[in-house]
Amino acid sequence: MNETAKKKILPLSLTALILLLDQGVKAFIVKNWPNEGLINDVFNNGFLYIFHVRNKAIAFSLGHNLPGQARFVLFTIAPILVLGFLFWYYLKSQDFTRLQRWAVAGILGGGLGNLIDRVFRPDGVVDFISVKFYGILGMERFPTFNVADSSIVICCILFFISIIKSPGIAEKTPEPGAR
Repeated sequence: MNETAKKKILPLSLTALILLLDQGVKAFIVKNWPNEGLINDVFNNGFLYIFHVRNKAIAFSLGHNLPGQARFVLFTIAPILVLGFLFWYYLKSQDFTRLQRWAVAGILGGGLGNLIDRVFRPDGVVDFISVKFYGILGMERFPTFNVADSSIVICCILFFISIIKSPGIAEKTPEPGAR
């Protein structure tokens, strides 16, 4: 295997790790606490709850009032297309930095984790992490999320920071005749 292929394939181990961790924890939550509701106040101070809920919408329950077919198209078909394009571009492009490859791999893992829930869990995506938000943005608690959501958010932030911090293409490309 050549060096370029190794650089592209190795980060996909993060995709697999996130997918396995996300689905494993979700399976544990569903098996051990089949009913939605509070499971545990982790630190006994109200900061971190394990709170089993199902989300048929997207982040912050956006779109929960949409008809079932619209939700299916927007929250299942569209993500399949986006993740497919992202994976294809990831494999074809030489433009990603090392950090960007790992960030894209994390986004793919998180996206696939939630997509599996949307396809195979008719009750919705399993969310279970609830943290106190101290009234920031008017929220006492941040909306409940999961491992896949965390991966997507963290890796998107890393990806965008890397774009801002990376020199532009014009700066990378030496001018003709320059040494």
